[in-house]
Amino acid sequence: MQFFDTHAHIGLIYEDPIEQLRVVQQAKLAGVTRILSINNSLMTFKKVYPVLKAMPGIYHAVGVAPVEVMNPGKDWIATIEASAKLPNVVAIGETGLDYYKQFGDKRSQIELFITQLEIARKFDLPVIIHNRAAGKDVFDILKEKIPPAGAILHCYDEDAKYAKMCLDAGLDVYFSFAGNLTYKNAKNLHETVLNIPRDRILLETESPFMIPAQIKEKKRSMPAYVTYTAKFLAEMLQLPLEDLASQVWKNSCKVFRLPE
Repeated sequence: MQFFDTHAHIGLIYEDPIEQLRVVQQAKLAGVTRILSINNSLMTFKKVYPVLKAMPGIYHAVGVAPVEVMNPGKDWIATIEASAKLPNVVAIGETGLDYYKQFGDKRSQIELFITQLEIARKFDLPVIIHNRAAGKDVFDILKEKIPPAGAILHCYDEDAKYAKMCLDAGLDVYFSFAGNLTYKNAKNLHETVLNIPRDRILLETESPFMIPAQIKEKKRSMPAYVTYTAKFLAEMLQLPLEDLASQVWKNSCKVFRLPE
């Protein structure tokens, strides 16, 4: 039985490269044999990628998150496009819209988002979507701009109605659930996982955030902790953990075009 953490900010867990490598080793001991390393900024990508690029089972996404909208980096489009060609880079992102904290203005966020969707299309890569309090605009933009390789709605926080709207519109989207799925008050997420196709479900830690409820005393989330969310989801779906793990593994490999 093996697990795939499809969204971990390893560079935010620890800045020290040795500690980052330890995080990966600890995950593997827990059965998390694949991790997708995510960075909000290109500066962080440039720091983390060289440390982890040779680690078996570690893959990477490159992009600019909404938080960086006012300072995406020098020649950021060219940097993303060059980085998209690097070994084990399998997705663009995270990118998207965040109206909750209102980074910059909406127009600038939308322009940043659409440009990265176009890059994902150009390089035939899936895109990892950040959506916070921006569901309508994210949906409307994806209807027009979703790349052929599809999209991952990461740390999904909408409801079952929104998920159905995306699927009914024919969007090639996956729904990725983090540790907040295990929270008692996450009724919108519980309803969603019970009503979407199982072949559209991914799991992530959103490390170092979203610590699963079972281990809420921990200071930061780690890729190894994706197993707690998997166990919770298996119980909710009334599936043996092995079956749930196998399904989510297949889903993860499919969207990132990796061998099973």
